[in-house]
Amino acid sequence: MKYNDLDLTNWKELDIDTDSLWVISERDKSGKHKNVYHGNFIPQIPNQLIRRYTQEFDVILEPFMGSGTTLFECEKLGRKYIGFDINPAMFEYVNGAMSDGKYESNFYINHCNSLDNEQVDENIQNANEKFKTKGVQFVLMHPPYMDIVKFTDDVNDMSKIDNINEFVKKFKIICENSLKHLDKDRYFAVVIGDVYKNGEVIPLGFYCMDMIKRNFKVKLKGTIIKNVEGNRGKLGVGGIWRYRALNSDYYIFKHEYIFVFKKEF
Repeated sequence: MKYNDLDLTNWKELDIDTDSLWVISERDKSGKHKNVYHGNFIPQIPNQLIRRYTQEFDVILEPFMGSGTTLFECEKLGRKYIGFDINPAMFEYVNGAMSDGKYESNFYINHCNSLDNEQVDENIQNANEKFKTKGVQFVLMHPPYMDIVKFTDDVNDMSKIDNINEFVKKFKIICENSLKHLDKDRYFAVVIGDVYKNGEVIPLGFYCMDMIKRNFKVKLKGTIIKNVEGNRGKLGVGGIWRYRALNSDYYIFKHEYIFVFKKEF
């Protein structure tokens, strides 16, 4: 089944990346995109995924809205958007960015704890009533990487968790709360990287991917590795990170994983 608007009569001209390695020169800074929030992902990721797995007017759900990167892409691409974040400052920031009113009828955002099933259900019901739609056609999840950056003081904030088992347990709850609203046979993606703690790499992304495979009836459709060459904090030759790596025993983190799944329940 085809769930996108791609014109395959001109498939050679499409700029949709079908490789499992995405090397991106620098983040898109056009339109409303501002790199104002530590940990927000680059706009090219939601742009590629939304165009590949949805059609115009489909509903996109994002349990970790952050500074609105996916919302801005949905506005540009003509999709409807539901976004939640536990950080009230981000809710206020994104509302301000969308205050021109041009897209008002096509997005719903709220300060919401995605671990709370009742809150999630109520907000998605409100969104679907606003849109006059039923269900969600794509879910995009970009959770914090444990306690690398603590975003709020809220006890339910995933960025306060420093234990891998506890993090995966809580992320499973968020998947349950979100994926039940995703239509069967539609797609979702998790964007996540690894962490370096106590002198070793913790493969957080693979822990989360494994949890999803073991607990949900899904098919893993892609494991994509993303590298942004323009990451100023981790430049290669001549950078202080390179010196530190050569003076030690580790490798510089430049990657993130994008796990794409198809829901079959």
